Amino acid sequence: MKLRLAGLAAAFALVLGAAPSAHAHKAWLRPSATVLSETGTWVTVDAAVSNDLFYFNHVPLRLDNLRITAPDGTMLEPANPATGKYRSVFDLQLEQEGTYRMSVVNDGLFARYVLDGEPKRWRGSAAEFEGAITDGATDAEVSQTLSRVETFVTVGAPSLEVFQVTGEGIELVPVTHPNDLYAGETATFQLLLDGAPAAGLEVEIVPGATRYRDSQDSIALVTGEDGRFEVTWPAAGMYWMEAGSSDDRTSVPEAAQRRLGYVATFEVLPL
Repeated sequence: MKLRLAGLAAAFALVLGAAPSAHAHKAWLRPSATVLSETGTWVTVDAAVSNDLFYFNHVPLRLDNLRITAPDGTMLEPANPATGKYRSVFDLQLEQEGTYRMSVVNDGLFARYVLDGEPKRWRGSAAEFEGAITDGATDAEVSQTLSRVETFVTVGAPSLEVFQVTGEGIELVPVTHPNDLYAGETATFQLLLDGAPAAGLEVEIVPGATRYRDSQDSIALVTGEDGRFEVTWPAAGMYWMEAGSSDDRTSVPEAAQRRLGYVATFEVLPL
C-alpha cells in the first residue's frame, strides 16, 4: 500500500501540481515501438514515475486503472502485467490494424486533516470517501483529482476511433496524428477541458534521455482560444508532454478544488 500511494502521489504531484521543474518526478508510459507494419506483432510497455526520461529510478506507475482501447473501440486486457520496485510493465499483441490507445486514468479524492493534534492524509475514490475522515477531525481540506497518462501505437495506417471524447478532464484531440510525427516537421494538437477547447493552457514538452544532458531542453507552449498548439520537433526521439490546470468545478460536494492533468508520450521519427 505504501508503494502504491507513493507512486500515485508522485504522479499527482507532476500532472496536478504546480509548474514543472528540472527535478520534478515525471509519470509516463513508454512502448517498445509506436509504429508497426504487420498485425499479430507484440509491444511491451513500461510504466514508471521517474526523475529522468525514460529511465526507472523512482517508483512504478501502477496499472490498477490501465485502459487499453483497440482500433475498433473495444477494451483490451494487457498480457503479462507486473509491477516491480521501479516500474510496471505489460505486453500487448496487436491483432487489428489502426491505432491503439493505452491510458492510466486516475480519478479520486485527496484529503488533509488534523486528528488529535496530528496531521493526517487520505487518498481514495469518491465511493470510498464516506466515513474516511474520522469524527472529531479538524481543518479538513478535500480536493478532487483527474489525470491521464497515455501513449499510442499504430499498426499500418493511423486511425482516429480511439480518440472519442469523454467530456471529463483534459483530453487530446489529434489534429496531427500522434503516430505521424517527424523531425523538423510541425505538429498541431488540440486540448479539451471537459469537452470544450482548453484556452490558455500551459504545455511542456521534454525530449527523452534527460540523464545525459545538463538541461531539460523543454519546449514551453500555450494553447490558443481554440485549445490548439503547434510544436516543431527539433530531432527524432521519444518526447514527454504535460499539461495541467485547476478549478472549483468538482463533482463531489465535499471537495473545494479540482486538479486536472494530462501526460502523453510520443515518438518522433527521422525523415
